[in-house]
Amino acid sequence: MGPLKGLKILEFSGIGPGPFCGMLLADLGADVIRLDKSSTHGNFNKADIHNRNKKSITVDLKNPESIQEVKKLISQMDGIFEGFRPGVMERLDLGPKECLEINNSLVYGRMTGWGQEGPMANQSGHDINYIALSGVLDSMGREGENPQPPLNLVGDFGGGGMLLAVGMLGAFIHSQKTGEGQVVDAAMIDGSSLLMSMFYSFKEMGFWTENKESNLLDGAAHFYDTYECSDKKHIAIGAIEPQFYKELLEKLEINDDDFLDQMNRSMWPKLKLKMISVIKTKTRDEWAKIFNNSDACVSPVLSLSETSLHPHHVARETFMHVNGFTEPAPSPRFSKSRLEQNSYIVASGEDNEAISKEYNLDIAKLG
Repeated sequence: MGPLKGLKILEFSGIGPGPFCGMLLADLGADVIRLDKSSTHGNFNKADIHNRNKKSITVDLKNPESIQEVKKLISQMDGIFEGFRPGVMERLDLGPKECLEINNSLVYGRMTGWGQEGPMANQSGHDINYIALSGVLDSMGREGENPQPPLNLVGDFGGGGMLLAVGMLGAFIHSQKTGEGQVVDAAMIDGSSLLMSMFYSFKEMGFWTENKESNLLDGAAHFYDTYECSDKKHIAIGAIEPQFYKELLEKLEINDDDFLDQMNRSMWPKLKLKMISVIKTKTRDEWAKIFNNSDACVSPVLSLSETSLHPHHVARETFMHVNGFTEPAPSPRFSKSRLEQNSYIVASGEDNEAISKEYNLDIAKLG
């Protein structure tokens, strides 16, 4: 099922953005085979969502005979991707040159932090480092406080795994049209910079200053921020448009004329203090009830334990519980292709025999 049904992809097992990319492709219907190291054979964790809907084969990558079996498998794939440091795959004799020679229509995806080239290409790093150099991290946090990491969503997943998936899909289309394979160099430093494109535009247009908590979308505006309620929980407010802002003030029962000049930045600190005092008079859920079915753009800030219980998520089946715990369901949705709400997670090497039979591999040489 899914629009990528029939597409065969080999994922060299890793952590973070690589497996996330593989999950996205598998969720969309691709036949994703996870290549795990033989030392992990039998490892299993049913809560590892990023490994869902993939098959697994274990291989000894230090054994030349095993490498030949991997090449045999690659010759039958539409795409492969890896997340090692630059040069690792080449040392395994599985670099792009070797793989495209045996499969000239192959899409070869590469996931790194700094990219395949450049002065930092071989340097260690993590999400926080990549977003530090792309302007993301400096834009996060409150005035007078240290920058606040947005989890590892921007570098690893949005600017990494998602970018790799998009790049590979583009290369698949090119391959199908021309018969030519190519390499996709997805770097988290590039992807996180790309995600900041609107703010680079805002800066050039004069709509953005580099002082924290001084802009429309960074918590400076009284109508675009989070607020603590009487029960120490929070609501999120995003009433930017005048009609939404008007409804916000009505629901909050604020009649102060100072609030009428919404975009007067010099007034924002004073108006925020008033908002803080008003919102602290009720609990989060009381405010959620007041703003239910409202266009004031107010939402309760939910914990991970609460999200799947929200009526909107329930109605859309945003989450699923097929493994006995809550996990996000496949997305996006298609009018013709149906994504299965399924999440089977297999142990490392569980499919050695089946994959060897399907692709004519010598199972004894896998290691």
